[in-house]
Amino acid sequence: MNTLYLVVPCYNEEECLTDSSIVLKEKVNQLIDKNLVSKDSKILFVNDGSKDKTWEVIEKLHNEDKIFQGVCLSRNRGHQNACLAGLDYAKDYADMLITIDADLQDDPNTIEEMVQKFLAGNEVVYGVRSKRKKDSFFKRFTAESYYKLLQKMGVDIIYNHADYRLMSKRVVTELLKFGEVNLFLRGMIPQIGFKSDVVKYERLERTKGESKYPLKKMLALAWNGITSFSVKPLKFILNFGIFLTIVSILCAIVFTVLFLTNVLTYNFGSYIIMTIGLATGIILIGMGVLGEYIGKILQEVKARPRYIIAKVLNDKDE
Repeated sequence: MNTLYLVVPCYNEEECLTDSSIVLKEKVNQLIDKNLVSKDSKILFVNDGSKDKTWEVIEKLHNEDKIFQGVCLSRNRGHQNACLAGLDYAKDYADMLITIDADLQDDPNTIEEMVQKFLAGNEVVYGVRSKRKKDSFFKRFTAESYYKLLQKMGVDIIYNHADYRLMSKRVVTELLKFGEVNLFLRGMIPQIGFKSDVVKYERLERTKGESKYPLKKMLALAWNGITSFSVKPLKFILNFGIFLTIVSILCAIVFTVLFLTNVLTYNFGSYIIMTIGLATGIILIGMGVLGEYIGKILQEVKARPRYIIAKVLNDKDE
């Protein structure tokens, strides 16, 4: 019988954690009753350096029922690292692992369908949003545009998939061989390969607490996805530079002809100022993009640990 671990990254989730734990426990017990997963299946909460009482709630849940396990990171390392830390720890005990956020906006009712697809031979099952009607126009437009942009830039990514997925132990083991510090899991996992499938679901409303992914963090994750998996921004700078050089030469020829034929009054100062301003802007943009790539190279070369586990709640090790 295959053992299932639900890996749940948590950051300041004390308000919703108790309710979420009830729902997740019910889902796991239903799978056990149907003989789809082993009785050793667990729910692993990963505390990502929360500033509230999230870890205290996890400890309380664990003391009341050993189905709840816990991993506490030494400090906040971000959602992607928290997911990976939980997967790394749980792989020694599980045959299949599902990552799901603590707010349960990713519909937990699809967990059984994911397990069924795993039992049918799939090693990765992606949770894919069927529609985004509940999102604002701005969020829906930017999110869908971002996925399309990544695909056009050559990134192998599942459209409308975030970080709700099932993976086999073998896939997680292969994922951990990826050594990069700048994580973008939804771009990394499709590179592993193996047989995969998708399940469709509608994202639910958050019932308690606030989203831990404001616009600033979403933009940072989006930019990390682009710079971690595509060099096309660098090629764009080169092509744009060539284009502007050609345009500048053509404009210089046209203006020279117009000045010589007295069609325009020659104003050397204004022309120089506009040219310098345009050139400076282009150079700064190019240096900024190059700086992002060089900065990532520096982080990767240092090879610092992506996370440090401070505490563990696991009845198998206690």
